[in-house]
Formats: sequence, C-alpha cells, structure tokens
Amino acid sequence: MERFGRRGVGLVAAATLVLLAGAAGWAYRAYLHALEPPRPGSSEAVVVRIPQGASTAEIAELLHRRGLIRHPLAFRLLARAQGRDGRLKAGVYRLSPGMAARAVLDKLARGEVLTARFTIPEGWTVDQIVDHLVTRGLVERAAFRAALDRAAATWPYLPRDREVRAALQEPLEGYLFPDTYRVPVDERGRVADPDQVVRMMLDRFQEVFGPEEQAEAQRQGLTVHQVVTLASIVEREARVAEERPLIAAVYRNRLERGMSLDADPTVLYALGRTSGPLTARDLQVASPYNTYRHPGLPPGPIGSPGRASLEAVLHPADVDYLYFVLSPDGSGRHRFARTLAEHERNVQAYRQSLEERGG
Repeated sequence: MERFGRRGVGLVAAATLVLLAGAAGWAYRAYLHALEPPRPGSSEAVVVRIPQGASTAEIAELLHRRGLIRHPLAFRLLARAQGRDGRLKAGVYRLSPGMAARAVLDKLARGEVLTARFTIPEGWTVDQIVDHLVTRGLVERAAFRAALDRAAATWPYLPRDREVRAALQEPLEGYLFPDTYRVPVDERGRVADPDQVVRMMLDRFQEVFGPEEQAEAQRQGLTVHQVVTLASIVEREARVAEERPLIAAVYRNRLERGMSLDADPTVLYALGRTSGPLTARDLQVASPYNTYRHPGLPPGPIGSPGRASLEAVLHPADVDYLYFVLSPDGSGRHRFARTLAEHERNVQAYRQSLEERGG
C-alpha cells in the first residue's frame, strides 16, 4: 500500500508536469500567434501618431485600437524581451495591419516616422524656398517666416554693423543651404516643427562651411558673411561649373582694386527678380544691392550658394581678369578680359550674336 502510494504520487507528479508543459507550449503558441499580423497580406496604410512621453503599455493599447496588433500584452512582452520597453519613439508613423508585431516594434524603436523629402536648388532665394515649401503643402507661410525670424535672431554670421544689418532684405539669405532634405511630417503631410526645418538647413551650411573653411576665410581677411555674399553672386553668374573660380577671381580682383562689381544678378535681386534682361533704367535702381551704383559687396547674399561657389571664392583662379560677358556661341560660357577695351569688343560680339539670332 505504501509502495503503491509512492507510485501514485510519482504518476500524479509526472502527469502534472506533462500538463504544465502542455500548457506552457499552448501559451507560447498563443503568444506567437498574438504577434502575427492582425490581417495577413493586407497592404492598407494606417497613419498613427505616437504621443510624446507615451509608455509602452499606452502605445500597445493605441496600436490595438487601430487594429495594428493582435494583443497589447503580447506586444509589451515582446518589447520587454528585446530591451525596448520605454524606448519607443514618438512621432507619426505609417503602419499596416499586414505587419507583424515585431515589424511594428522595430519601426517604432528605430523612430522611422513619416517623412517628406524636398530639394533646394543652388542659387534659390529665401522667397523661392518659402514658396516651394508652401506650394508642397509642407509649411504654412506665416509659421515658417516666424521660424526664420527666430533663427536669424541668434545666427552668428550676420554683420554686426546695425546699418548694414538693417539693409538686409532677408537676414538668412544665403545660409539655407541648397541640398535634399528629409523631414518628419504629421498626419496631413505637413511639417510639425518649422524651426526644425530651418535649423536643419542652417546646420547643413555649418557642416559644409565648417571650421576649416571659416579659418581660411579669416586668414584671407574675409568674414563668413562676405564669403557667402560673393559666392551667391558667383552662383548666379556661373552657367558652366568650371568657370566658377574664374568668375570669383574677376570679382575679387575688382574688389581689391576698389572697382564696382557691376554684377547684374545683384540688380535683379534689388528688383525682386531672379532672371531676365536689364534696362538702363533698371541699372539705376536705388538699392544698396545695386552694385553698379554702390562699390564693394552688397549688404548680403542674393541667394543660397552651393559648396562649389563657396570654394571658388576661397580659392579663385590665379588670373588677372577684370571683366566677363557671355560668349556669343550660346554655350553658356563667358569671355574674360583684362582691359576695358578688350571687354567692350567681347560685349559687341555678344550683342551682335543676339541681333543675328533675333534676341
């Protein structure tokens, strides 16, 4: 009887272990099932906002309500097992009920928020940049303008002279670096934080024109603002990339000799234009940006120069040219001259080619 009792206890214990193992196996299979996509094969896109400061439990409940995960507890357990509990990033995400919980968790942990991409071409003005972003529906004009004003208040490269600073048409002109950017957006596809976009472009400028370039400018007796201003003119004048150092050399030579720059793009900027022919009356426009009437550099840049134009100003070609005009062959290249007489012959050839082409 005693031996039978011990055998019975052993059998009961073994049976219990089998049941527990079976229950554990069932629970694990249920857990794995809970991590599968709510709607396998679905390609439906669901845009969801994860609030700042939300806990993993709150995020799991939100995802469950939106039909993006099968079970909140399974999602929380997965986050804990992967060491991601409390490390999910806020923002707006594009998810799908066809995604498994692991994929959803990965996306939130990496912060793969909804973004928009935009490109700022070299030479664009602040007005053109604002118009582009507004037209794309990325920003509201007033909000973005306010962000520009806030950034300009602390931008370290603007002139210290109050009169010069007051003459700037756009304080951050030239500093919103031309490049391709990807920015976080909200459910409407609109930038949630305009200040972040402005800061991104200004940071890019400081990456390109960094300490080494700034030290070189200082060594040459130039401020960052002067380099950017001259580079913006080079950017607008150069139609062929390899001519940038030549054009920069012409302007630097003229500055060193105390000559006016006579740069057409500065007059266009003063007139609120970016292209088109200029008349004799245009050249007399009363503006500090008119480099036909005012010697030296204009108060500030007339657009956003790219890296190549900035480098051209710091490293101009070793030539003694003082003039240039478009070549009559229509190639976009220029003819450079050392003397006014030579330049006038080049101008005459260009005008004659325009007449022959009916320009």
